[in-house]
Amino acid sequence: MSQQGSAGNVIAAIASFFIAGLGQLVQGRILTAILFCLFTYAAYGIASFTLGLFLVVAIPLHIWCIIDAARFKS
Repeated sequence: MSQQGSAGNVIAAIASFFIAGLGQLVQGRILTAILFCLFTYAAYGIASFTLGLFLVVAIPLHIWCIIDAARFKS
C-alpha cells in the first residue's frame, strides 16, 4: 500500500464500507481502526434509540472512515 489510489487502498476502502474500521485494520493502523469502529457503531447505536436522529452524525462518520482508508499514505 505504497500510495494513494493503490489496489491496497481500494481494498481497504471497500472493507471499511462493510465494517467501519476494517480498512484501517487491513492497513495495519490498529488504534485508528478501533477508534473508527467504536465511534461509528456507537453513533449508529445512539441513532437506533433516537429514532434515527443521530444518523446525521453516524453516516458522515462512516463515510469519513471509508475516505480515510482510501486516501492513506504509508
